[in-house]
Amino acid sequence: MKYIIPFLLITILFSSCAVLKPDASAKKTTQENKPNFFNNLFGKKDQNMYVRISTPKGSSIIRLYRETPKHTANFIKLAKSGYFNGTLFHRVIKNFMIQGGDPDSKHAKPGQLLGEGGPKYTIPAELNPDLFHKKGVLAAARDDTPDKASSASQFYLVQGKTYTDEELDRVEKIKLNGRKIPANHRTVYKTIGGAPFLDMNYTVFGEIVSGYDMVDKIADTETDRNDRPVKDIVMQVSVLKGKEVRNLEKQLTQESFRRKLIMK
Repeated sequence: MKYIIPFLLITILFSSCAVLKPDASAKKTTQENKPNFFNNLFGKKDQNMYVRISTPKGSSIIRLYRETPKHTANFIKLAKSGYFNGTLFHRVIKNFMIQGGDPDSKHAKPGQLLGEGGPKYTIPAELNPDLFHKKGVLAAARDDTPDKASSASQFYLVQGKTYTDEELDRVEKIKLNGRKIPANHRTVYKTIGGAPFLDMNYTVFGEIVSGYDMVDKIADTETDRNDRPVKDIVMQVSVLKGKEVRNLEKQLTQESFRRKLIMK
């Protein structure tokens, strides 16, 4: 397994950023790779889907994107089955990301190297230029393959860092092969932060709408030489339903309205 280091030295990071994944994931394929597997999983097209990730460091609520129906449907399916419950955030890099979803992390021994587990299928990439690696997004880990297919279960939440225009220029030139970062994305990377060097290389399929501090607290935890937290960070993942969704969306609407009033 390869490793990514935080974006402290841009040239070092650029040489090793395709490793947010279990190395074996691309070899694990079945008929579930076919689009028909996902057709009936997502539900109503106009319905927002939310999951809660709970840990000893707090909890986050994540809205899953309708623009990535295959990833969203798969994540919902696994969450409903309890697949993630008892797994660890097994890889943590401050100012970058926190990674979890490896079923092998359940009952793993201290110091055990993790990151190879998951279902024996992959999810076709759903790369979207409008969905980028700002702080707080949920994205799929993957093996380093040309089709950029995602691991079926391993995911990461971005903490990232803020960037200057000069740093973003270097990201464009060195890591994005000259592809320009849109102006609105630049604004986010300069103010909120994120991991722009991963854009259009890993599928982003959700974002935190409540509980950003969970990511920061986990990112601050002590880790070993393999970036695994010294003290296990166990997660429980549940799907929000009915009244929970209605109450959440009412709260989010009220918070958005208050922010607009403050900005006036």
